Amino acid sequence: MADIEKILKQAAMQIGAGGSAGFIEVCIMHPLDLVKTRLQLQANKSALKSSDPHYYNGIIDCMKKMYKYEGVTSFWKGILPPILAETPKRAVKFLTFEQYKKIFLFGSSTPTPLTFALAGLGAGITEAILVNPFEVVKVTLQSNRALASQAPSTWMVTRQIVRENGLGFRGLNKGLTATIARNGIFNMVYFGFYHSVKGYIPEYEDPLLEFGRKVAIGFTSGILGSCVNIPFDVAKSRIQGPQPTPGVIKYRSTTGAIMLVYKEEGFRALYKGLLPKVLRLGPGGAIMLVVYDYVYHFLEEKFQDKPHHL
Repeated sequence: MADIEKILKQAAMQIGAGGSAGFIEVCIMHPLDLVKTRLQLQANKSALKSSDPHYYNGIIDCMKKMYKYEGVTSFWKGILPPILAETPKRAVKFLTFEQYKKIFLFGSSTPTPLTFALAGLGAGITEAILVNPFEVVKVTLQSNRALASQAPSTWMVTRQIVRENGLGFRGLNKGLTATIARNGIFNMVYFGFYHSVKGYIPEYEDPLLEFGRKVAIGFTSGILGSCVNIPFDVAKSRIQGPQPTPGVIKYRSTTGAIMLVYKEEGFRALYKGLLPKVLRLGPGGAIMLVVYDYVYHFLEEKFQDKPHHL
């Protein structure tokens, strides 16, 4: 009974710490996620560059045009689905990572870099399945270029997607395999690198230096994960976003979308949105892991079993 209580208490702390980390990260970093999606959705067509005032030549140009044509609040377009999704998503990610870690110990008492990587992969796949409907709504909202005050609400967009395409792979679960590939690969690198390197670099007694150590490792983990999984992220945005010709589905599958982008737009197009993604997930990765660590330890100290006094 005491063991079950201990497991439940640990799970509750992992959920609380993971949820806090996700909420803080998305509130701070969402504008860069929006810029990344906008850059990934546009095709390299020279005609667009000269005639379309919404064609973006980079991060700064995108932010300037969004501010000019859509207003300052447009930087947080589509934030409600991530807020609704990120808190439980990160909670699930950190909770399942801890559970998968136990599975992939392979009889050993000490986790290895392979344990961390496989646990990260499992956590990423689980997270992707749960969060994909929110991602479909988020990308639809982010691709809307109307003034923020005139843009449809999250609920309206969700109802429209379900009404027109249902809950399946053309509707709210569109691009599921791309989300699984994106999240699985990112978390495999992210958790694998962070926990492996953290074990090799000695801890500092000074709290400020220790904070800096965790931030640096988390930042690097986020950047590495972003660089490795970006082609799948581009495929996901193309599949879930508006198709170039309304009513005609151009991007259907993950590998098909990657091959089509490569064939029509070249290799560099598979890395569209990499800079805003790195700028978001570098510090975002650091924020998440560091907030998780500190909140978890805070909860651990607050709710640790106190000795009973007679």
